[in-house]
Formats: sequence, C-alpha cells, structure tokens
Amino acid sequence: MKKLKKEVLELLEQNDFEANIQKIHKYDERKLVNALFPFLYSTDKKIKEHAVSAMGEVVSKIAESDLEFARTIMRRLMLSLTEESGGIGWGAPEAMGEIMARSEKLAEEYHKILISYTLGGGNELDFEDLQKDVIAGLRRLSLVRPTLVKEVEHLLN
Repeated sequence: MKKLKKEVLELLEQNDFEANIQKIHKYDERKLVNALFPFLYSTDKKIKEHAVSAMGEVVSKIAESDLEFARTIMRRLMLSLTEESGGIGWGAPEAMGEIMARSEKLAEEYHKILISYTLGGGNELDFEDLQKDVIAGLRRLSLVRPTLVKEVEHLLN
C-alpha cells in the first residue's frame, strides 16, 4: 500500500493531471480508492483537487460494474462527516459532488444527502470550511445535473 500511495501522490502532483487522469485506471480500483482517501485531506490545494477528481473518476467507473461497492464508498465519505468518525471529513463533500457529477446513478441516490449538509438543510455541518466544501461539491454537481440542485441554487452563486 505504501508503494501505491507514493505512486498515486506522484500522479496527483502533476500539473497536467486532468489531461492524464486515465492513468489512474492502471491500478486496482478498490486499492486505489483506499490510497486516495488520505489525499482528500491534503492542505496542498492542487493535490486535494486532483484527489477529488481522481475519486470521482474511479468511483464512477466502479459504479458501472459494482454499484453496491460504489455505494459503500459514498457511505464512507458520509461517515467521515459525522462526529462518530472521530475526524472532520475534509474533502468528502467535494468528492461526493465530483462522484455524482460523473455517475448519474449515484447522483440520483445521494444528491439530497449532500444538499442536507448545507445551512438549513437539516443535517448541516458545523465548520464553515466544510460548508465551503459542500457548496463546492454542489457547484460541481450543478454543472452536470443542475435539476438535482435546483432547491439550493441560490447558495451556489
């Protein structure tokens, strides 16, 4: 796993990551998801953004062949946002938005959960910076599936 994380980090650090995002598919998807999770918490903006994109790419591909496993990943992201997780879940809302932007099936199932994390959504997150991540995730989702976020479009401007 250490070797995989090192290789993934090298990919995430590339300036042309988006142009070469397909390179991540050479790895086992399940192991790759586990390797990507820590990079969602990165304080390096480029690494975090690339990890979010990679997570969206990988999980959307997984959803095509193993929807239940993709759901497990979504639930893992959601769990990271709860107090019970013992963490804060940095990057999780953005990753959820990216995954749903790339997977219609997951978007249909989970968009309301991401919306619920907004202020007034009934499940709002305590940290202001996490609220920003939620809005970023919803903005990304709105670019591809605007009808799913219609009720909170006023927050996305």
